Order: sequence, then C-alpha cells, then structure tokens
Amino acid sequence: MSSVPVAQRSTKGLAARQASLPGLCPVAQAVEILATDAGIEARGAIFTRREIVEFLLDLCGYQADRPLHKLRLLEPSFGGGDFLLPAIERLLAAWKTSDDPRMPVKALAGCVRAVELHRETFTQTHGQVIDLLSRNGLTASQSIALADAWLINDDFLLADLPDAFDVVIGNPPYVRQERVPDVLLAEYRSRYTTIYDRADLYIPFIERSLRSLTDGGVLGFICADRWMKNRYGGPLRNLVSEQFHLKVYVDMVDTPAFHSDVIAYPAITVIARERGKSTRISHRPSIESKALRALALDLTSSRRPAKDSTVQTIDGVASGSEPWILDSSDQLAVIRRLEAAFPLLEETGCKVGIGVATGADKAFIGPMDELTVEDDRKLPLVMTKDIADGTVKWRGLGVVNPFADEGGLVDLARYPMLKRFLEARKEQIAGRHCAQKVPANWYRTIDRITPSIAKMPKLLIPDIKGQAHIVFEEGKLYPHHNLYYITSNQWDLKALQAVLLSSVTRLFIATYSTKMHGGFLRFQAQYLRRLRLPRWSDVPQNIKSELINAAETRDLAACNAATFQLYGLSRHEKAALGGNGD
Repeated sequence: MSSVPVAQRSTKGLAARQASLPGLCPVAQAVEILATDAGIEARGAIFTRREIVEFLLDLCGYQADRPLHKLRLLEPSFGGGDFLLPAIERLLAAWKTSDDPRMPVKALAGCVRAVELHRETFTQTHGQVIDLLSRNGLTASQSIALADAWLINDDFLLADLPDAFDVVIGNPPYVRQERVPDVLLAEYRSRYTTIYDRADLYIPFIERSLRSLTDGGVLGFICADRWMKNRYGGPLRNLVSEQFHLKVYVDMVDTPAFHSDVIAYPAITVIARERGKSTRISHRPSIESKALRALALDLTSSRRPAKDSTVQTIDGVASGSEPWILDSSDQLAVIRRLEAAFPLLEETGCKVGIGVATGADKAFIGPMDELTVEDDRKLPLVMTKDIADGTVKWRGLGVVNPFADEGGLVDLARYPMLKRFLEARKEQIAGRHCAQKVPANWYRTIDRITPSIAKMPKLLIPDIKGQAHIVFEEGKLYPHHNLYYITSNQWDLKALQAVLLSSVTRLFIATYSTKMHGGFLRFQAQYLRRLRLPRWSDVPQNIKSELINAAETRDLAACNAATFQLYGLSRHEKAALGGNGD
C-alpha cells in the first residue's frame, strides 16, 4: 500500500501508446500499458515486512499445522512475493507432514492463485517461486509446473479466476482513480458497485476479494484505512455489514509495517464470509515476531480477552454504510448516546463551509495593496498562518474576486483594472485544469467567492491538527481553502467555540476522521457535520455563561467542564473521555 499513485500518461501520450498496439481493444491496450510501463512507486507498490506477513497469515488461520493442501489461497497483487512466498513455505510444510500420497503437482496445483499485472515483476517473482520449490525438494519440471499453475499475469480486477477461495491475503495497491486511464476506470465501474465518489483502487480489490470467498472463507489485508470512515467507503462498508463479518481490526498507525514510509494510514482487517457482530481490536502493536504471535492468539481465540489484555471486543462496528467506530467500547457508548439525544450541528442553526480554492494562489492572492484591481474586486483573506496562536493576526493578504454578486463571472470589459491584472497572469491562470475545461471562463477561481461570507462572524478551523484549533473571527475576512468555517444564526459563536474546543468534539472527530501520521486528525466538513449539539434555546442560562467565559479565557479545562454539563455526561462518560469523572 502506498500514497504514490499509479503512473498515467497524458491524454496525448496514452493515445500514442495505444496507437502502437494495433489489434487490441481500448481496455486491453490500457492494461498492456500498465503491465509494461509502471515502475514500483508508480504502481503503488510498497513492500511489507516479514513479521507483518507472518502475523496476517496467523490471523487468517493459514498455519502449517493445518491441512493447507486442502485449502485454496488467493493473492490478488503479489508484487515481489512478500505474502506469496511465506504462504507457499507454510503450504509446503503442511503438505510434507500430511499423508497425501499424490505427486506434488497433482496435490498442490489448485492450492494457490496469485495475480500480478506488472510483467517484469511477475517474471521476477515467478523465478523466486521456482527457486523456493526447488529448494524444498521438487524437481525442476515440478517447480515450473506449479509456478505456472499458481501465478497469473493479468489485471486482478478483470482476470478470469477459477473457483472460490478459502483465504485471500495481501496488500492491495493504493492507486488513486484519477490516475487510471478513463477507459479502464469505466470498465472497472461497470463491474464493481463499490467504486463510488473518489474511491481509490484498493476498494474494488477488496470487493472482488470478498466476493471470491467460500462460505466461512477469510480475507486478511493490510491497506489504507480511509474507506472505513470516508464517504467513498460507504458502499463497501455496507457490503461488509450485509454479507460478511469484520472479525479483526489492528490499527497500524506509526508502526514500521513496511520497508518504506507511507503517507496513508494503514490498518489490518480480517473479514470472513459468515455472520457475526463482534470485532476484536488492537492498536499499534510492537513489530516483533514473538509479540505478534501472542497477539494473533489473543485476536483469534474463542475465549474473550482477559481484562488486562490489549485486545478489545466491540459489537456492531459494521452497521450499514455508517463509518466504523474502532475505539473503545466506552467511547462508542458515549457517541451513540449523544447521537440519539441531540440533533446534528447543522440542524441547530449552524452552517459548515470551506474557504476558497483558487487553483492558482500566486496569481489570485497577494498583499491587498498590491492587488491592482477595483476595490470591489478584492477581499481580505485569512489563512492558516493568520490564526496560528489561537487568535486572528491578519498578515494583510487579499484574494481577487472574479465573480459578480448576482452570479456568474464579471464582464472584464466593465473592470479594466481587473482585466489588466488577470491578463498579465493569463498563462498561469488559463493553464489550470478547470480553465482548460471551459476556456471562456478561464479567469474563474475553482470555488465561487461569496463576499457576504467575509462579513459574517465565524469560527475558523484548520483541516489537519492534533487537537481542535478553533478561532473566532469577528466578520472581516474571507477564509482560504485550508480553513473550514462555521457560522450560526442561533448559537452564540463564543459558546460554540468552547464546545468545539472540548474533548467531546475531539472524540467525535477522532471517531469519524481518518488519522494521519503522528496522530493528527482531519477536521473536515464531513466530520464536523456529524457533531451533535443541543438547540441554543434549550441551553440553561448558567451553562451559556460558562461556555462563553471558557472560550473568552481560552481555558480548555473550563471548556470541558461546561461542555460536560451541556451534554449531561455521567461520571462514567466523563472518564471515557479522559476526564476524572468528577
């Protein structure tokens, strides 16, 4: 798994390559290009450490003391063989201790199917498989025959695979869909119902792998966890909820699970084709063989974990398309209670928005007095750096506004200064993707600018933070695209600031947000909108005053105390949020 997308040629480059492959349909041409061109980083290939591979095989029950020669294993993207070779070693060890009288090829040919698209990688790993078999006593002809039977050089999402599988294991490629040739993405979409919104390519990998399982079969993957909470993962979460059982989840944040650093937040999931509601959960294990063997036993035991175990059991994690809550059961209970008791944030008179993305900040943004446009064509802009210390300290930047108040772009003929300003920067502005799509609108910013937003008092919230960073802005500045903002026509914004600074809000964000390295959270609109809040008219006056005072003094302990009163948290609920319960 990797944050690095698959290589994609420009439209002209792809067309040129396809023209050099006569006789192939467009889909086959696109597959052929990826099979022969992409390098390791471009393919989203990341190599998994051996300790993690052994751990995942143990979690899936693919162990040498079982009759593995009677099972069928699938590896959908085997790359350099990180999972495939250890699995074959276990298969051979199990077969050698069995009483199966058949010759190796006949006994083992149906035990493994492993797929790899990239041709050079396929050839290299095919040779490694032959070497491994030969070292285990098979003849050259037997080794070649098995390798040929097991390994498939094809696109896993399109390949014709025989039978169903008892175990699917691996590390699917992390490839953003915009990096996949359009003709190929269209073919994927026609086959896989879980490719939704901006889903990355590992989503249909998981879907096909799940649908390939036998009854009782098990999938074990290590990959990005974003689908478990993000919008695009909804259809896949629903599939798991309706037809499968999320048995195990292991949070791998900040652990050295791979041989190189990755940006995306990894997790191990074990999902079975069976009914079940309980999920065993562990967080950030030590990457050491002995510790992982012991943890695998705890995660797979039929007995519930001991009280002092690091393993937790949570029921009902997979519930329709809802994001998965994978933290403590006590915190889950707090979330569920508040969700049942209070309306959503935007049902209480609050509105969540995001600042303007221009697509060419160097052209549209600069010091206000250096933006040589008409006065009504520029707005003072607030950026993340302006609120770094928790208050607004405007650095004097502004943004050019090409939009008319009544909608649409302004007529540049009516604004000669704006016209000169934009045309002096036309090469940079018109080169953006959004400008090339509609050349007549070459000077629009990606997002529409609505000047009235600048005049609204608002709370400003940076996207990525370790803790909530909520800043009150009195209504003079327009937010930049790295800032989310909340306005309200009912709630007092200072009181709301105290609530958003509290550990209750952090629990909501941590529950629904994808995490980044270092434990940073994404304070994005989709997660902020999940916050629950009483209606302002229902809040007692003494709590209103305490919330406002806590925000004005920026006293986090006071923000927590007042917010705990606001939600009527019990002693047990306060303790679950890290309070002392008093």
